[in-house]
Amino acid sequence: MANLIQLNNVYKTYTLGQTTQTVLHDISLTIDAGEFVAIVGPSGNGKSTLLNLLTGIDHPCQGEITVSGSHLHRLNEEQLSKWRGANVGIVFQFFQLLPSLSLLQNVLLPMDFFSKLPKRERLERARHLLDLVGLSDQWQQLPSQLSGGQQQRAAIARALANDPQLIVADEPTGNLDAATADDVFALFLRLNQQGKTLVMVTHNDELAASASRKIVIRSGRIHEDQPTSVSKNAGQSH
Repeated sequence: MANLIQLNNVYKTYTLGQTTQTVLHDISLTIDAGEFVAIVGPSGNGKSTLLNLLTGIDHPCQGEITVSGSHLHRLNEEQLSKWRGANVGIVFQFFQLLPSLSLLQNVLLPMDFFSKLPKRERLERARHLLDLVGLSDQWQQLPSQLSGGQQQRAAIARALANDPQLIVADEPTGNLDAATADDVFALFLRLNQQGKTLVMVTHNDELAASASRKIVIRSGRIHEDQPTSVSKNAGQSH
């Protein structure tokens, strides 16, 4: 498999007044296309910061980040925004759906904004994605009319709008009950089986064990990086 993500000696430091805090220390890792990687570790240890660097939402203070052949550390904000819209789907813990738009409009928005697809194909794709996440009969609803699990599934459909190879999720099941979290995670597994690369931050050890690889971040450093039993069992079956 080809490398999709490569980080070389990445540092991230924040300065607030007289205080400087290094959140990530000398992070180097490679993620191949088609992997499902769970990032775990205590709160405040740099997991979400790492995701923000992978998606170009934030910049490294030192080091190199290459994703899908693009050198993110060399791009400006406008270039990063265009790159992100075309290449990455982001799923947030708090959904971040636009409250005044219907589910269909929320899913259409990234397509209209980045114009990756011809206009005539966007409506059909948006309906297909809502059907994929089990919301085809809810397309006219506003986010406030849905349960948390339905909102998260709609957010996943929106993340898939421009058919990105990489899906990044930050605590995507953190606000969901156990049964709904399982449903959302099952959707992630299906997407991974279809060839999508997933990188997910989670506090849920059971969900992390169902990914193919687990990276443990502690004090801003990679403490552990191992294939899970799922990955090992898959390897034994070939």
